Amino acid sequence: MVTTERKMVKKSAILFILFAIVLVFVLNPARAQTYQFSVPKETVDVYFNEDGTLSLSYEFWFENSANASPIDFIDIGVPTPNYDLSSVQAYINGIQITSIEKSPYVDNGIALGLGGYAIPPGETGIVTVFIPNIRGVLYVDSSDANYVSAVFSPTWFSSEYVSGFTEMTVTFHLPQAVNPDEPRWHQSPGSFPSEPQTGFDSEGRIIYSWYNPHAFASVQYKFGASFPKQYIPESAIVAQSINLDFVFSLLSNLICFGIPALFIFMFVYAFIKGQRRKFEYLPPKIAIEGNGIKRGLTAVEAAILLEQPLDKVLTMILFSVIKKGAARVVQKNPIEIEKEVDGGAENLRPYEVKFLEALDIKDKQKRAEALQEMVISLVRSVQNKMRGFSRKETIAYYKQIVDRAWKQVEEADTPEVKSEKFSEAMEWTMLDKDYDDRTRRVFERGPVFVPSWWHRYDPIYSSRGTTMSTPSTSLPTSSQGPTFTSAPRLPGADFAASVVNSVQNMSASVIGNLGDFTSKVTNKTNPPPVTTSSRSYSSGGRGCACACACACAGCACACAGGGR
Repeated sequence: MVTTERKMVKKSAILFILFAIVLVFVLNPARAQTYQFSVPKETVDVYFNEDGTLSLSYEFWFENSANASPIDFIDIGVPTPNYDLSSVQAYINGIQITSIEKSPYVDNGIALGLGGYAIPPGETGIVTVFIPNIRGVLYVDSSDANYVSAVFSPTWFSSEYVSGFTEMTVTFHLPQAVNPDEPRWHQSPGSFPSEPQTGFDSEGRIIYSWYNPHAFASVQYKFGASFPKQYIPESAIVAQSINLDFVFSLLSNLICFGIPALFIFMFVYAFIKGQRRKFEYLPPKIAIEGNGIKRGLTAVEAAILLEQPLDKVLTMILFSVIKKGAARVVQKNPIEIEKEVDGGAENLRPYEVKFLEALDIKDKQKRAEALQEMVISLVRSVQNKMRGFSRKETIAYYKQIVDRAWKQVEEADTPEVKSEKFSEAMEWTMLDKDYDDRTRRVFERGPVFVPSWWHRYDPIYSSRGTTMSTPSTSLPTSSQGPTFTSAPRLPGADFAASVVNSVQNMSASVIGNLGDFTSKVTNKTNPPPVTTSSRSYSSGGRGCACACACACAGCACACAGGGR
C-alpha cells in the first residue's frame, strides 16, 4: 500500500514538472525559439543620391534549417539613425511586409515581422528591403579635401544563427553627374577580388560591384568609394568624426613623451582655432546649399559673402560713398570724414547711410560700436539674400567678376583708359586676394589720370580741367561711373600706394585692433556653439551592433548589424 502511494506521488511530481515546463514555453514562446538558417545568396545595392543621402536595397535568400523554428522576425541594420522608418518597404516572396518596426536587438536597426508568412523549417524565402534617403553617410575624404568618402558594411548576422557560404554581391551606384575618370574605390575586403567590376547601371550611373561566391553572412565586410564633393550639397557632408582608436594611440604616445607635450599641443591648437574663428563672421546657415547663383549683390555684399577682412569692407564702403559724392575725407591720417551737404545722399544704400552716421560720432568707442552694428546688419542682410541660392556657385560667379574687372584694367591701351577702368570697378578689384601687389604692379609705370572724385578722398588734390566720358561696362557696379580730368596726374607708384594704404588707414584710425573689432561682430553673427557633453552607447542583442573603427580614406563608416 505504501509502495503504491509512493509511486502515485512520484508520478504526480513528474507530471507537475512536465506541466511547469510546458507552461514556461507557453507563457514565454521566445525561449522555445531556435533560429538556425543559412543565406545562400545576398544582393546589396547602395545608391548615393544627388542630395547626399544613401538608399539601400537588399535581397536575401533565407534557407531555414529543418530542425529550427520558423523564421518569423528578421533584423536589418541601418548605417545611421537618420532615416524615415515609415518610408521603408519590405517584401517576403513578393508579398508586402506590413510589420516594420525598430529592432530591439540592433542599434539603428529595423525589425521585419513576417507574421503569417514566416519561413517554415526546411523551406526557403526571399526577403527584399528598400531603405531610402539615409542621411549622414558622407565625409570629407582624408586623402583629398575635394572629395567625399563613404565606407559601407552590409548588415550581418550572428554566427550563432547563420552558417554556410553566401554568394554575395555589393554594388555602389554613384551620383549620376559623376564622370568616369573621377571616382575612386577603396581597397576591397580580403576575401573579395582586389578591384571591383566597373560599368554603368540602367540610369547611366557609374557602378562599382564586388562579388564573392564564398562569402559569409556572419562577417562584417567593408566597401568604400570616393567621388568629388561638388556633386552633392555641402550641407550633406558630415563633420569628420574622431577615431577613438587613433586618439587612444595618440594619448599613449604623448604620455611616453611626457604629459606636458599634450597640454602644449592643446593650448596651441585652441589658441590658433580661437584666433581663426574671430574672423569667421559669416553665420553657418549661409553655407546650406540651395540652387543657382544669387546675382545682383554689390561689391560690398560680395565681400561679406567672401568673408573679406572687415577693414577692407569698410574701406570699400568709404570709396563708394566718396564716389557718389556723399562724403569727403578732410584728414587722411588719422582719417576724418564729413558728409557732403548737396551730394549723392539719395543714392546711398542702407549700410552706406549707417556707415556715415557712425563716422559722425566723435567718441572712438561709440563709433566702433556703431560700425560693428552696421556690419552685423550687413552680414544678416547678405544671409537673407542668399537663402535658396548656392553659396559655392555664387562665390565662383563673383570671383569671375573680380577677374574680369582686373583683366579690363590690365588690358587697357592707354593710361587714361586704364585709370577709367580701375576707378569704375575699384571696389571689385579690392576683392582680389592679391589686391595690394596687383595694384602696385599695374600702376608702377606711367602717370595716372585721377578721377574727378579723387579730391574728395585726397584733400591735397583738387578737381580741375576737362572731363572724359565714361565708357559702358558690363561689370556690376555699386557706385556711379567715374569722370576724369586731364589734370592733376599722379605718378603711378604714388597713386597705387595711396589706394593700398587706405585699408591700413581705416584700420588704424577707425577700427583699431582688427581682431577685437571682428570678434565682437562674430559673437553676434556666428556665436560659438554651446558646449554640451554627450555619450555614445552601443548595445547588442542577438545580432551584432555596429561598431566601426575605420582606418580608411574618409573614415565614413556607414556600417550595419543584423540579428535574429
